[in-house]
Amino acid sequence: MSNASSFKFPNPAPLGLAGFALTTWLLSMINAGWFDGASLGMVLACAFAFGGTAQMIAGVMEVPRGNTFGFTAFMGYGAFWWSFALFIVFFHGKVPGAFVGWYLLLWGIFTFYMWLATFRSPRVLQLIFLALWITFLLLAAGDGLGMPTAGHLGGYMGLITAALAFYLSAADVINEAYGRTVLPTGAKA
Repeated sequence: MSNASSFKFPNPAPLGLAGFALTTWLLSMINAGWFDGASLGMVLACAFAFGGTAQMIAGVMEVPRGNTFGFTAFMGYGAFWWSFALFIVFFHGKVPGAFVGWYLLLWGIFTFYMWLATFRSPRVLQLIFLALWITFLLLAAGDGLGMPTAGHLGGYMGLITAALAFYLSAADVINEAYGRTVLPTGAKA
């Protein structure tokens, strides 16, 4: 029998970051204008399975680690992906663009204070939340104010956000596997 005290909780952050990154990348390609709405089905599948569910699993796994930030971020953005997918499936085209803009703006506000909470974290995490905050503001302007150029810019900002999240996910996995820093994440403040 193994000693229960030797059990080590795995770091759920790489899973949550990968789910966030992959789903964000797919949606951002549509927002940037690389693909049209016909591609949205793949985003929805990822939003339910990886962006939503996997992030929520990661969030629950943060509880025994005592990580309030990780719990809030992964559960919050997991819920974002579920709400987004449910909106598209059931209500898309039935909600005024201005109200969708408010939805995105409120996610931007949530992301802003989450960004403030990263100031003592590795630089890459700070950059993810900064880029995501800007993404939400641009997307909110695109839908809420009827500014399609802002929405396209939000798509490109989302691609940057996703790339940063993929990087941090990879760094967490690779650095732990090698027992040393292979991919730097920036010193904690």
